[in-house]
Amino acid sequence: MIYAFGTCILDADRRELRRDGTPVAVEPQVFDLLLVLLAARERVVTRDELHDTVWRGRIVSEATLASRIAAARAAIGDSGAAQRLIRTLPRKGVRFVGEVRETAPEPAPPLPDPSHEAGPAARAEAPPAWPAAGTGGGLPGLAVLPFANLGGDPAQDDFADGITEEITTALSRLSGLFVIARNSAFAYKGQPMDVRAIGGQLGVAYVLEGSVRRSHTELRITGHLVDTASGATLWSDRFEGALADVFALQDRVAESVAAAIEPTLQSAEIARRERAAPARLDAYDLLLRAQGLIGTFTAESLAAALVCLDEALALDPLYAPALAASAYCRAQMHFQGWAQPDEEAAAAAERRAWQAVERAPNDGQVLWMAAFAIWNLAATERARARPLFRRALLVNPNAAMALTLAGWIEAMCGDTAAGRAMVARAQRLNPRDPRGWLMSGAMAVAALVDEDYPAALRWADLALGQNRRFAVALRVLVVACGRCGQPARARAAARALLEIEPDLTVSGFLARIPMPLERVARIYAAGLSAAGVPE
Repeated sequence: MIYAFGTCILDADRRELRRDGTPVAVEPQVFDLLLVLLAARERVVTRDELHDTVWRGRIVSEATLASRIAAARAAIGDSGAAQRLIRTLPRKGVRFVGEVRETAPEPAPPLPDPSHEAGPAARAEAPPAWPAAGTGGGLPGLAVLPFANLGGDPAQDDFADGITEEITTALSRLSGLFVIARNSAFAYKGQPMDVRAIGGQLGVAYVLEGSVRRSHTELRITGHLVDTASGATLWSDRFEGALADVFALQDRVAESVAAAIEPTLQSAEIARRERAAPARLDAYDLLLRAQGLIGTFTAESLAAALVCLDEALALDPLYAPALAASAYCRAQMHFQGWAQPDEEAAAAAERRAWQAVERAPNDGQVLWMAAFAIWNLAATERARARPLFRRALLVNPNAAMALTLAGWIEAMCGDTAAGRAMVARAQRLNPRDPRGWLMSGAMAVAALVDEDYPAALRWADLALGQNRRFAVALRVLVVACGRCGQPARARAAARALLEIEPDLTVSGFLARIPMPLERVARIYAAGLSAAGVPE
């Protein structure tokens, strides 16, 4: 069914929402909430009904429910103050009150039959129902195949299906990824799985497959991310938990899988595009190349990344992911001291960050990248970065980098308990994240703000063990070593810091880096100066 209301069109079958003709990224639970309200718009929907339909009988907190209703309003251009479309009736429930027009969707193309008697080679040669992955400049596609029930207990079929659905939902929140709908993927349930043939039939570059096994009171879940072109396994992991806590286990597995797969897919896409070596790069190719350069994290690679992003924006000036990545890259150069002070360049990067937010207000990655850039580069509106981080985490609460950077900023603002909790969640979600040095660095900053210098030293050492060029961790190390009675090591760390940023001065650092707490600014100034950093 297709619902049209105001300036929005919601396609229930395709699970797509458009506003003013532009696609809107919507968290799956928020989309489900909109569907329920639209279908029952002639009456008030109670909170119990929402628990039953959106959360499948699980009771969630009032704060969670309120946040999803707020996100639904934001997605369709409504607000809690206006309530033009979604109205809350105190102690009764919620109702969709806008004028709605319903139309039937156009028939979808038929899905190829995965149980066809022809062999894998014959099936692979047949024309796919969708364009083959990797042949154009579109987003990479992924299908979550039904998890196999290896225990033989039919009662575990529902659990295996539930795990598959939860992971599909969590992955659909990721930016820069197209996830095949559940119904299409479930057509392969119980069928022999040739991932290369499935990749061609569904038009996806990647497949996530897995299994569930029960042993007495324990459940074991395994997952594998496979490249459909080569058949290579890109990621795999195993999760175990008590049968009594099945819902908590489902949530933990889905969250961890989503957090781990995001950086894995990004690396795989970068490598795939490099192997393809297209004669003419499009904006997406250039964005991927820039992301690879940002990950290298040197002064030269970040400068080269900015060139790639400028080229991408020359091809598509309103490409929100490139706008946000450009601003984020400039912010990284700024806090590392790898960019000369340039108010005009900083202002231009801030403008790009806000442009990205305007173009993609429901893209979690765009939001956290823009938020970090605004925090570091804004001349007057730095505080607006914190609500952007919160919005990013509403869209995708499993985004490890959003959690890490938001936690860093919260700690710098003095709320170290909240900041540490965010970073700790990021570490739990993806303990093998290749950007783990950022997480450790954020923990080091939180410890410094708390004046827990031994902990700050330990976290800084951990960050620098992964990335010796991380100036944030080196600064914390300088200060923490001085406070822990290790002046020689503090001076050595200061020399390493000056190798990364030869023009560093204490006054220049304090003028460049946001320091909401004067007390923390004094701690940095005293520690850097005592270790030999010029005034």
